[in-house]
Amino acid sequence: MSILQADIRSVRLSGQPILHDVQLRLSPGAWTAVVGPNGAGKSTLLRTLAGLQACEGSVQLQGRACADWPAKERARTLAWLGQAEGGADDLRASDVVMLGRLPHQSWLAPPSEADHVAVEQAMQQTQCWPWRHRLMGQLSGGERQRVLLARALCVQARILMMDEPLAHLDPPHQADWLGIVRGLRQGGTTIVSVLHELNMALHADELIIMNQGRILHHGAAHDEATQAALVRVFDQRIQLHRVAGQWVALPCAAPGLTGDQNA
Repeated sequence: MSILQADIRSVRLSGQPILHDVQLRLSPGAWTAVVGPNGAGKSTLLRTLAGLQACEGSVQLQGRACADWPAKERARTLAWLGQAEGGADDLRASDVVMLGRLPHQSWLAPPSEADHVAVEQAMQQTQCWPWRHRLMGQLSGGERQRVLLARALCVQARILMMDEPLAHLDPPHQADWLGIVRGLRQGGTTIVSVLHELNMALHADELIIMNQGRILHHGAAHDEATQAALVRVFDQRIQLHRVAGQWVALPCAAPGLTGDQNA
């Protein structure tokens, strides 16, 4: 049974059509990366799957329409990390992470011991525990991103959706993120992430390849058909090579831009 199922006829933003005729089934416990050129509709798709964007059609979570889920129950089941989230500059990092525990708390109840344990565990995972007392406004972009990731992790949801989670992260912390995702997947968490970093996306179980608001291909990341679709959607401007047992995407120069342009 699919953990998440979508039959979306259309999504419009400010009257403009963004998504068209999207049919999607996601298996539980898999990591799916959504990739494609700029403006392909990746973030809109993710927001629609998370129930944050209205659509013409239906989105079902565990066989139940998203609209039928009580808000708190859905928030315990599906955790969200948005793109370039701002605000909260006057809150301590640990307080921001604690917001991820709200779906588990009664109205106006103080955090429980389990909440504090979950916050520390998530901040240790993302290596931001040492600055737990600092204000968000005092943190760099990469530090903020690690705090926001910790907030999503401490929900301890069955499904984790992340839109550009590697923004502002340097290569070592991108590698740490990959390790976290692999650990979550092994624990049975279903992960859906929008990524521009194709080399990270190629580590996923499945790729959703989008362009112009449509899903062009959905398949296993290492299948030949999936890789061929990935090369096509970027207009043959990338090449895929196997290096040290892992597929990597290398950019190609556009026609007419090779060689010495000053010759």
